[in-house]
Amino acid sequence: MQIFKELYLYREMIASLIRKDLRGRYKGSVLGFLWTFINPLLQLGVYTLVFSVILRAGIEKYHLFLFVALIPWMFFSTCLSAGCSAIINDKNLVTKVYFPREVLPVAFVTGNFINMLYSFIVVLAVSALFGDHVDLVAWLYLPIVMAIEYVLALGCTLIASAVTVFFRDLQYILGILTMAWQFLTPVMYSVDMVPDELMTLFLLNPMTSIVIAYRDILYHGQIPAMQTLTVPLVIALVVLVVGELVFRRLQRYFAEEL
Repeated sequence: MQIFKELYLYREMIASLIRKDLRGRYKGSVLGFLWTFINPLLQLGVYTLVFSVILRAGIEKYHLFLFVALIPWMFFSTCLSAGCSAIINDKNLVTKVYFPREVLPVAFVTGNFINMLYSFIVVLAVSALFGDHVDLVAWLYLPIVMAIEYVLALGCTLIASAVTVFFRDLQYILGILTMAWQFLTPVMYSVDMVPDELMTLFLLNPMTSIVIAYRDILYHGQIPAMQTLTVPLVIALVVLVVGELVFRRLQRYFAEEL
């Protein structure tokens, strides 16, 4: 509980870092903040062209099927691949100023989470316009799914950011791992396409259940099954606890390595 107290005391620092990240994300670009919406829409267009026109996935309203999973995946993959540099990028702060080092990964993940929430304005609009089964009661479960994904992303970022301080090659390895992880998660295809003998192993991937939950709510218009929420929640909490333990153990050596 000590870490929660410390993070609360440094809440203004976290808020300041988040504002700095959001303001500087597209600083100097002509379109600026609009890239928050343009980037996922461009990716949606490319994937839709490949999987519904060229490879012909045969999924009805594939653009909606993909979109409701692509935005959450982009948030998670960014936290995993770019979040590993959260400590290194602010090494001047780490070596000169005292504060709970967890502030940096928390601010990074939270900033990207807020960016995902902005993108979800477009997701909800597309779902409302093109979805055949819009269930507003099911939409009430979105904050739960988002919170689970946030906890999972934070746990992964704590581990990755701490280890990268000592093993810089990890940031490149995670780029490849993230790409492979995307293909092992039903972002671009339906979970029904996974062979039955691999399904149990497939569901150990917490992002599989999270993607299924998003699709249940926004594509199928139904409340996610309890198991769909509890399995990734348990995994996310375990990853968060392990992430904090690893981070706490390694942070005492950050200044020396940086």
